[in-house]
Amino acid sequence: MPRVKKVLESHNNKLHVKKEDTVMVISGKDKGKKGRVIAAYPRENRVLVEGVNMVKKHQKPNQQNPQGGIIEKEAPIHVSNVMHIDPKSGKVTRIGYKVLDNGKKVRVAKRSGEIID
Repeated sequence: MPRVKKVLESHNNKLHVKKEDTVMVISGKDKGKKGRVIAAYPRENRVLVEGVNMVKKHQKPNQQNPQGGIIEKEAPIHVSNVMHIDPKSGKVTRIGYKVLDNGKKVRVAKRSGEIID
């Protein structure tokens, strides 16, 4: 097994964002855009955000799309380029963790203290 692959597998790649979270892009060509996380890829440290990092893909004709042609779709971006949006203020915030009285661990917005999930 290549060394790089071994190192990737040994790390605990826990992301600060999950599917269905609302995030804002903080750096890169789409800086300032807001979107919903469609998918998260912890092994690659990347997320797929709705309407962000659009790329053109040349599609060959197939049964679903007999015409073929050039389609636009989202491409994953690195998780360090997105920040969670505070549900209370609508500004970007960091995420903290808090254990409730019933023992459940929840994510908390650092800016407002609002429980996220």
